[in-house]
Amino acid sequence: MKQSEFLHPLLPLAQKAGEAFRINPVVILAQAAIESGWGQSTLAVEHHNYFGITAYGRPNVWWKGEGIELGAHSLRFRVYDSPADSFMDYARLVRSAYPFAADASNDAKAFARKISQSKYISEVNGDNRAAYQALLVKISKKIEKQLQS
Repeated sequence: MKQSEFLHPLLPLAQKAGEAFRINPVVILAQAAIESGWGQSTLAVEHHNYFGITAYGRPNVWWKGEGIELGAHSLRFRVYDSPADSFMDYARLVRSAYPFAADASNDAKAFARKISQSKYISEVNGDNRAAYQALLVKISKKIEKQLQS
């Protein structure tokens, strides 16, 4: 999937979620790109989970409580009815659990620094906080350029 093919259908979802929870849609799209491999991961394609959100916590209006394990030693991930539900649940989660990151979302560097140092990123699962931070900034810049052209 080309990056433009990823952005076109998902931009309205990021904008709606961003407006509802006061988060910059560019950083929402950047995280979706990272977590879903530009929309190509099994989790995104088959289960509409664009953010790698695990199936913990209480069900809500966007997540009905369903989960899936993708392998023998996999974490249990949330399964959504639609990509829109995934985007709204992600924005709800960031606004409620990581408000310091959500409040900084108009500055991609500040948002990336704050979210990469939060529990959203898990080094236990092999995440590298510094690399994630740098990648989030790089992709945010790339998305901004594409949206401006």
